[in-house]
Amino acid sequence: MDQLIGSPAIARGLRDVEDRIGRLGGSSALPGINAGAGRIISAGGKRLRPALTLATALALGRTPNRRVVTAAACVELIHAGSLVHDDLMDGATERRGARTLNAELGDGKALVIGDFMLARAGLAAITAVSRPVAEVLAATVVELAEGQYLETTSLYDPDRTVEAALASIRGKTAALFRAGCLVAAICARATAEERAGMAAYGERFGLIFQILDDLLDLTAPSGLLGKPAGQDLRHGVYTLPLLLTRDAGATGSLGGKLTGEQVEEVIRELRTAGMVELTLEYCRGLAADAVAALPVLRHGEAAALLYGLPTAYLRQVGEIVGSTSVGCDLLE
Repeated sequence: MDQLIGSPAIARGLRDVEDRIGRLGGSSALPGINAGAGRIISAGGKRLRPALTLATALALGRTPNRRVVTAAACVELIHAGSLVHDDLMDGATERRGARTLNAELGDGKALVIGDFMLARAGLAAITAVSRPVAEVLAATVVELAEGQYLETTSLYDPDRTVEAALASIRGKTAALFRAGCLVAAICARATAEERAGMAAYGERFGLIFQILDDLLDLTAPSGLLGKPAGQDLRHGVYTLPLLLTRDAGATGSLGGKLTGEQVEEVIRELRTAGMVELTLEYCRGLAADAVAALPVLRHGEAAALLYGLPTAYLRQVGEIVGSTSVGCDLLE
């Protein structure tokens, strides 16, 4: 992931994206909304989604122009707005080491600021990019809502299936990664086949990203996460790493609210039962599928970054969670 963000061509594009995000997030007639949106926009994050959008355009032979930059900014603005809504639903008070908008301003103001960011992205897409791009992003917001809703229907359900978890994360996370790749392909005037391949790649990488994020929630120290470890488990969200391990024969005290000690005990059981390797192996398969979906790409550096991204991210997370066998052979 660092290679993608650190690419000189993408870094240049991201500076333009950052400026565009700031302008869009600060475009309300109400200073309070601008201030709240600005807090979220400036709160950190590596801008992976817009970087992936820029890399797709470059790999398809399109230098990021104003339309590509605006499309990438819209993708990130939708992501930022969805984070506000996620924090509201979770009652979270901290994200990335800072207080959430709902903790700082109250639920009502946080809600409308999140709504503003989603709506502003849609307006920019239709007025400054193109109708097809706006349609993709609007459909993606629908999928975000549906994916989040699906998650709420499985809270504290010890019988939640792997398929149910995948359906949720396809909507709430993978859809936006897919959208970033697809809108870039549209801006690059790619063929229908190229668009489909890039969309499939983006979705599969989005699945990997969320699954590994869920693994980190169960394994990484709180200081690295910027929030308490085991947060999903505390809230009754039984994520894919947990479900894969359960289906492999691990036991745990699931169903109903858990105390802090019970959460720690379940996490110990999962790690002992091989949760890390089971999850990484599952993601290796997704990574192979993602790379296989890529169309023929024209720009050498950007193409190499896209081919290498799933593997590199697997290795990065594997190092964090202490696995010694995270290498993949996707590129050999």
